[in-house]
Amino acid sequence: MTEIDRYLVRLYKESIEKQMINKSAIRKEVTRLLGCFESPVCRGVQAVEEPVHEDGYTREHFQFYTTGDLTARMYVLTPAVKPSKKYPGVLALHGHGKGYKEMVGIEKGSTGHHCFALDLVKRGFKVFVPEMIGFGDRMLKKDKEGGVSNSCFPLAAHLLMSGKTLAGLRVYEARRVLDIMENWSEQRFGVVGFSGGGMIAAFTAMLDRRVQATVLSGFANTFKGSILAADHCLDNYIPGLLKVGELPALLGLITPKPLFIEAGLHDQVFPIEPAQQTIQKLTLLYKELGVGSQFSYDLFDGGHEVKGEQSFDWLSQHLHLT
Repeated sequence: MTEIDRYLVRLYKESIEKQMINKSAIRKEVTRLLGCFESPVCRGVQAVEEPVHEDGYTREHFQFYTTGDLTARMYVLTPAVKPSKKYPGVLALHGHGKGYKEMVGIEKGSTGHHCFALDLVKRGFKVFVPEMIGFGDRMLKKDKEGGVSNSCFPLAAHLLMSGKTLAGLRVYEARRVLDIMENWSEQRFGVVGFSGGGMIAAFTAMLDRRVQATVLSGFANTFKGSILAADHCLDNYIPGLLKVGELPALLGLITPKPLFIEAGLHDQVFPIEPAQQTIQKLTLLYKELGVGSQFSYDLFDGGHEVKGEQSFDWLSQHLHLT
């Protein structure tokens, strides 16, 4: 171990020792660190194409303002059984890949998402699938023309230099979708996120009390064992966050609400050993609060991918899907 290695070990230890305890204070500080974003110029939602009727569900395509004059698009999937009925709503958040089109099967991908939005709508949820900024159609012009897979680095760099974060912008946009969901679905909201989408799902659930059940796939871990142990996308890093809490402690903000974690035993992006450490800590925390039944997990034989079997059954139970 070099002196630089020792320096980083000491820096991590000193940061962890300064972790905050009060949940209300932690939420306030996390919100500050993510960055402040202005309200959208308009809260309306506009259809951008006619509904498409697929086998067992209808797919609609909408555009809406997220912050200032910035717009995003999302697919809304509705079960075909009773299209006019208000179903429990699920916010489905993708990670790195081809964006929301991969989530709904319009484009094929090999990034582990497995079109999980389609699994959810076929179970009876109304599914809201926004395209996160930096992916698919929401990339910078030079990145689209240059054939790169995302615009995460330049977006994150510009936001960091302005005192904001890309994670913060994505969380803000996710919460804008929750605003829309309040009028379009039953007041039973869940959020499911995979990989980088798991990060946004986690922070959204930590900060927004409207989220009633959360599924994190291919994300729950420790900072030390994941983004501080290997090269990761710049969108994962939030200056000062380690002084607020390690990831298991931050995920504890979701308590006492239901939380499900699924992790592949062979995940090379968010390794299984620190994932298991996080699960152990959360299991103990939920039990200490007297709500042990609200936390569950699935360690499956797979890699960095969505499993969606036990977790989606669990989500159906906790959102009282009938």
